[in-house]
Amino acid sequence: MRTAGPTSRDLLPDAVGSSMRMIQAILAPERLQAVTALLADAEIFRMTVSEVHGLSDMQRAAFADLSPEPMVRIEVGVNEGFVDAAIRAIEEGGGDRGRIFTWDLHDVIRIRTGETGPEAI
Repeated sequence: MRTAGPTSRDLLPDAVGSSMRMIQAILAPERLQAVTALLADAEIFRMTVSEVHGLSDMQRAAFADLSPEPMVRIEVGVNEGFVDAAIRAIEEGGGDRGRIFTWDLHDVIRIRTGETGPEAI
């Protein structure tokens, strides 16, 4: 159970925000195993994987003729020291289709323990 007291939510945004990043990758499903193996090699083990469908090249077809393409979305929150390794792993294993998005995380809270900030990742 979470103990009472100040949390990283009580800190100024700059105290936590720049030390953590969220990385989201949209990839072809057949690349998932290669990417997760490379992330594990980089000591990145916690991630969320979702089945998604994407549309591309919408300018070349009528909207009614589009068929969403099956893809996978990998989301991983990492401390700053793991950002380059995570992106490298995704680029190396991801093949030639997909996108990588990154953004700063202001805070992370581990529900089970109440840990916050970089320790929760």
